[in-house]
Amino acid sequence: MEFTRRNLTAAAGATAATTFTRTALGGWEPSERYPDPAIQILDPSFAKYRIAQAGVERLATGMRWCEGPVYFGDARCLLWSDIPNNRIMRWDETTGRTSVYRSPSNYSNGNTRDRQGRLVTCEHDTRRVTRTEYDGNITVLIDKFDGKPLNVPNDIVVKSDDSIWFSDPPFGILGNYEGHVTTPGCRPMSIGSTRSRVARRWLPATSTGRTGFASRPTRRSSTLSKLA
Repeated sequence: MEFTRRNLTAAAGATAATTFTRTALGGWEPSERYPDPAIQILDPSFAKYRIAQAGVERLATGMRWCEGPVYFGDARCLLWSDIPNNRIMRWDETTGRTSVYRSPSNYSNGNTRDRQGRLVTCEHDTRRVTRTEYDGNITVLIDKFDGKPLNVPNDIVVKSDDSIWFSDPPFGILGNYEGHVTTPGCRPMSIGSTRSRVARRWLPATSTGRTGFASRPTRRSSTLSKLA
């Protein structure tokens, strides 16, 4: 084949168009080398946690909007919420198979595990926080505060003292995409619960509410961080 300027220009244009299309449509390709360029360090203090032989992998497709991943190391599986499809998904680490763990899930969002290893879930549609017991039964932990229904429990974390903290913004009841439209209940806040008491932290009145939580360990206990 004769390589003319026209051929080279056409080839370059096709390559650019393919790259643009893949990027524009949210395409993803696995890296063929380490370290994976998809993993970027934004804060140098996190560089010590980087594992050079680790890469980004695609575990599953076909969901509409994924939230609340929680890993069960003892069962070697990952659970997460596919909110608009009203289901919780399960990825099996040993087989690589993805299946539906719970449907309907009441438009579940955030998931975590408590100190006893049980699944704790924020549910949009029922406006509650639940715990899945060892036998599969579901226990409602909280659905009201000060006599008013919650808004939409969003993200959740369990601290080392066994208290459960979750955010309660109104997002899931403002439309029908991730739940159903209804009247907000409590003022948007974050709530922590132990066996003996319930604490609250009001969010700014001008805010629609924070969503993300994380618990970071210290020498003697764990502290909370608001992520979004």
